[in-house]
Formats: sequence, C-alpha cells, structure tokens
Amino acid sequence: IAVSKTKPVEMIEEAMEAGARVFGENKVQELCDKYEQLPKDLHWHLIGHLQRNKVKYIVDKAELIHSVDSLKLAEEISKEALKKNVEVNILIEVNVAEEESKFGVSVEETPVLVEEIAKLPGIHIQGLMTIAPYTTDPEENRPVFRTLKKLAVDIKKKNIDNVCMDVLSMGMTGDYEVAVEEGATMVRVG
Repeated sequence: IAVSKTKPVEMIEEAMEAGARVFGENKVQELCDKYEQLPKDLHWHLIGHLQRNKVKYIVDKAELIHSVDSLKLAEEISKEALKKNVEVNILIEVNVAEEESKFGVSVEETPVLVEEIAKLPGIHIQGLMTIAPYTTDPEENRPVFRTLKKLAVDIKKKNIDNVCMDVLSMGMTGDYEVAVEEGATMVRVG
C-alpha cells in the first residue's frame, strides 16, 4: 500500500504513473478529499485510527479499514454500512507490542472481539493489522509479526462465519522485509 497521507494530489498522480493503485490514508477528511479529486479506479485504505463520528464519511469510500479496535466502532461501521447499502471490509487492529501510545486490541482480547464483530451485518473481517514499534533494527520486530501471524492462524482454525484471515497488514517502510518473511500480505510503505 502506498501511504499517501499528507502528500499532495500531484505526488499521488506521479505514483499512479509508476503503477500504484492502492493508497493508504490516516485521516478520514484527507481520504475523502483525495477520493473526490482522483480517478475512481483507485483503491483507498484507511490505515489510521478511526473515530466513530467519522465512520459515515468513509464506509462507501474505503475498500479496507485497517484500524477496527473495538466493538463500538464495528457497530457504528455496521450501522452506516446498512444505511448506505454497502459491504465494508475491515481488519482488526492488534496492539501486539502493547505500546500505550498505540491503538489496538490486545492479543488476548482479539479472538473474542472477532467473534462479536463477525455477527454484525454489513461488515466482513478480512484479517488482522498491527503497527510494530519504531526501531532502527527491523529484526527486533520479528517477534511482533510472528505473534500476529500465529494469532491469525489460531483464529482461522475456529472457522467463524464471516471471518477470513487472508490479510495480514503488518510492516512499514523500515521493517516491511521482515514482515513479509513472517507472513505479511500487505505492507504500508510511505
């Protein structure tokens, strides 16, 4: 995913010329603005924290919401999806490293949250997302990525209706290679 947050439309157009079609935004307003200005064949992912009061603006624009970390947020997404008659693909954000500065549900709480969200109409859980700690040595994040992969495998074994664990969104510019080695299917590169 080409992380286009804070980047002007002109830079996104350059990336498009180079073949990029999937863009990640952190803020709802910025995604909505760019969605209106750019071709409709692009794929927009919301990779930043999502507040419940902003859900209504995004459910019909984001192909994938990476940052669902509570039942209340999922319920709001479900409500807005039904209102707009859309199906919303989401990832559950897991705070594997248990960093206080980051959003996400704990590894231990994730399976229960997945089971609850899976019951909601208009939402489809596609997998998991995590943001590993910032480090100068990507190898330090290997255990974080390995833990998320194991969690996805454990959840997949439960065979929960409306839950797919095909997407592992983990790894960013500094550590994406290690993330891919540990099973990432999406990396967020800026």
